Amino acid sequence: MESLLSHFDFNLPFQAVVIATILALFGGYYKFKISPLLGKKLPPGSQGFPLIGESISFVKAQKKDKTKEWLDKRLLKYGPIFKTSLMGAPVVVLTGQAGNKFIFSANDAITNNLPASVAKIIGAHSIFELQGKRHKLVRGAMMNFLRPESIQRFVGEMDSIIKEQLLQELKGKDTVHVVTMMKKVTFKVTCSMLFGLPDGKEKDALLEDFTITLKGSWAIPLDFPGTIFRKALQARERINTVITEFVRRRKKEMEESEGRSREDIISCFLLLRDADESLLEVEIVDNIVSLIKASHDTAAIVLTLLLRHLARDTHVYDTVLEEHKEIIKTTEGKVEKLGWNDVQKMKYTWRVAQELMRVTPPVFGNVKKTTKDISYGGFDIPKGWQLFWVACATHMDEKIFPEPEKFDPSRFENPTKSVLPYTYLPFGAGPRDCPGVDFARIEMLLIIHHLITNYKWTEMIPNEALTREPMPYPAMGLPIKLHPRRDTINST
Repeated sequence: MESLLSHFDFNLPFQAVVIATILALFGGYYKFKISPLLGKKLPPGSQGFPLIGESISFVKAQKKDKTKEWLDKRLLKYGPIFKTSLMGAPVVVLTGQAGNKFIFSANDAITNNLPASVAKIIGAHSIFELQGKRHKLVRGAMMNFLRPESIQRFVGEMDSIIKEQLLQELKGKDTVHVVTMMKKVTFKVTCSMLFGLPDGKEKDALLEDFTITLKGSWAIPLDFPGTIFRKALQARERINTVITEFVRRRKKEMEESEGRSREDIISCFLLLRDADESLLEVEIVDNIVSLIKASHDTAAIVLTLLLRHLARDTHVYDTVLEEHKEIIKTTEGKVEKLGWNDVQKMKYTWRVAQELMRVTPPVFGNVKKTTKDISYGGFDIPKGWQLFWVACATHMDEKIFPEPEKFDPSRFENPTKSVLPYTYLPFGAGPRDCPGVDFARIEMLLIIHHLITNYKWTEMIPNEALTREPMPYPAMGLPIKLHPRRDTINST
C-alpha cells in the first residue's frame, strides 16, 4: 500500500504537467482559432478534417480532371459562396462575375497569398507574393519589357529559335509525345528570349527540375523524405543555385561593360532601382523562377490542348491551315523569319486557342488572402482567411457563354462585343492580370504556324483522359503520329 501511494505521489507532478499542457493547448486553440470567429456569420460549408481539411478530395479531383465536379457538388449544396479548408488553410470560395470582381479589384483588404506549398517553391519575393511599392516596381519592369511595342522588335528572333527547336525535336521522327515536346520548346524559347540562358545540359536539367516543382506546387505540404513536396523543394534549391550563379555572371558582365547590357529581363532587374535601392539577389532569382514557371507552363498546356483538338476537329484544323497557307502565299515563301504583321493575321487560330482556354482553363483557380475582417454576400470572412476564385464557374455559365459545352471560336470574333469583364480568366483579371499575355500569344501562334504548315497528325491513344498536376495535361503525354505535308511550302 505504501509503495502504491509512493508511486502515485511520484506521478502527480507529471500528471499535473500533462493536464496543464492540454489546458494550455486548448486555451491557445480557443483564443486564436475559436474566439475570433464567435459572433461572425461565416459562409456555409465544411472544413473537413483537422489540418488537412478537404485537401485529399481536392487533389484527387485534380488528378482525375474532376475539379469542376468537386466544385459543382459544393455549389449545389451551399450556394455561390462557401467555406472549406485546403492545404492547411481556411478558404472561402467565391464564384461568378461579382465574386471574381470582388477578388481581383484593387482592395487593400485583399492581398495575394499563394498556398504554403506554392509559396515555398516559388519564393517569398515572387511577384505573386510581393505587395505595395515593391510589387509595383517589379511588375512595372516586367510590363515594360513584355509590352507589345517591345515584343515587336524580337518576333523574328523568336521565330528563328522556334524553328530551330522544332527541327531538333522532330527531325527523323514519325511519332512524338506532344507534352514533352511542347515543354522543351516553350521552356527553351522562354529561357532564350526572356533571360538569355544558354543552351546545354544546364538548361535541360533546369527543365527537369521545373517539372518537378510544378508537380509539388499543389501537393499536400508534407516535408518528409519521399514526398512529392520534399522532392519539389529539393528541385527548387537546385534551380536557385543555377540561376543565382547566372545572375552573378550577368552582373559582372554589366559591370565590366560599364552598364551596357542585353535586352532581357535579367538586365532589367539588375538595372531596376527603387529610391536608389536595387533589387536584392534573392528577389531577382525568385522573380526569374516565377516568370519561367508562368510563361512556359501555360504556353505548353495550351499548345498541347490545341494539337489535341486539331487532331479531333477536321473543320477547325482545315480552317486554321488555310489561314496559315495564306500567310505563306503573301510572303511567297521567301521570308526567312515571320514578323509582327504576319502574326497579327493569325486571328482565327488565336480565337481557337481562346475557346480552348475557356473550356479547359490552364489554371483552374487561385487564392488571395484577407488582411482584415471583411464581408461579402451577407457573410463575414475573417482576417487571414484565403479567398479562392475558380475559372469554370463563369467559363461554363450559360448566361455568360450560351451553350457553354459547345466549342465555338466565334465567341471571340467580334472585338466590339467583348466578353464581360471578370468572366473570362485564363490570364487572371484586373490590376494583377498576367503581364506576359502577348509574349505567350506570339510564341504559341508561331509554333502552331510551323507545325500545321509542315504536318498533319493523329492521336495514338483515342479519347486520352486529362489529368491536372495541377494544370491539365493528357494523362499519357499525348503521343501522336506525324504525317508530313506535301501541299504547303515547308517553313521548318
